[in-house]
Amino acid sequence: MATVCQLWRPDRGRWLKVYGIVVVLFMDLVSQCANGMFIGTAYLSSPSFGQEPPFTRDAQHGAVITSPVVPAAASVSPADEEVYTSTCPSGGLCSRLPAECINCNYQHNCTYGKAASFTCKPKKGVHCVGHSGQQQTNFTLSITCQFCWQLDPSQYRCSNATNCMTVSCPRKRYNATCDVLDHVHCLGKRRFLKRLYCNWTGGYKWSTALALSITLGGFGADRFYLGQWREGLGKLFSFGGLGIWTLIDVLLIGVGYVGPADGSLFI
Repeated sequence: MATVCQLWRPDRGRWLKVYGIVVVLFMDLVSQCANGMFIGTAYLSSPSFGQEPPFTRDAQHGAVITSPVVPAAASVSPADEEVYTSTCPSGGLCSRLPAECINCNYQHNCTYGKAASFTCKPKKGVHCVGHSGQQQTNFTLSITCQFCWQLDPSQYRCSNATNCMTVSCPRKRYNATCDVLDHVHCLGKRRFLKRLYCNWTGGYKWSTALALSITLGGFGADRFYLGQWREGLGKLFSFGGLGIWTLIDVLLIGVGYVGPADGSLFI
């Protein structure tokens, strides 16, 4: 027992305590470095890197929003309202507003061809009044119950094709894109497709072509005017087919069977 006590010295216990404290401090330092590297990596890999963090700490009041993102309710740009206010008249009658300036709850269960009433309201940024002069947010619009593609051709505008022949048998058609006029109200889509006859013109006058055919047809002037150079040269060198070709062209141009070479209509 004396031998054991002699081998154990108090200074050895002191060094063990010092070593233990050093080891604990070193492990604490390593854990803090590892935690800091993990947080830094997560922050760098987040999609909001380079921006302010969306929340800041507040021990008593909880999270406070500091992100520059505007809430959805206030995210509407004033430019959107300016588009409506510049194209839609404000201060006028609600029933006279163009179709693109109002929103209506159109119902398709009305009687075709009969007058129908629908509840409408102006779009955001558009102001209108009723017949009494007071501003209205909801009003009643009376229109004829019919789809937009059933409107009269004078109430919509269609694209014109210049690559189809107007003088042909049978008469050719093309696919046109049509848009309803702003002041016209109807059911369904305001842009639609329609099959129309080729009806474009290149600026050739029927009266001019007929006059040239009667006066100078023997020299092919009518064919040259219509852009038909080969037929014009044939008439020129054959003296109008000895008059027979000239007489036939007068009849064909007069009834509209012979037209411009580009396939357009006479003015």
